[in-house]
Amino acid sequence: MEINIHTRHASLAEDFRAITTEKLQSMERFSVQIDRIDVEITHEQNPSQGKHSHKVVIASHGSGPSLRAEATEFNDVAAFDVAIKSVELQIRKIHEKNKDYKRETIRTMPLAD
Repeated sequence: MEINIHTRHASLAEDFRAITTEKLQSMERFSVQIDRIDVEITHEQNPSQGKHSHKVVIASHGSGPSLRAEATEFNDVAAFDVAIKSVELQIRKIHEKNKDYKRETIRTMPLAD
């Protein structure tokens, strides 16, 4: 999975790339194919937007499902945490849909001749 991080009017925290990569790589455990994920961070310059001045948008591209989540919080990491929870919920739903729940028991199996 390729991870692209874009910033607009923002400077990233030192550990933001490491946190982002670690959390997005952990989404591979659901075995849902995702080719590329774009993370876009925008900082609002308006001081009246104090508690919601940082916006993070996570979007997936490629052959897998289309995922998108966005969140606004007081800093980049908090906004990313809210957005990644939404992406994880979407991936969990897709993973659960793909599961096979049709199990055969001994009683329902056809008799062998």
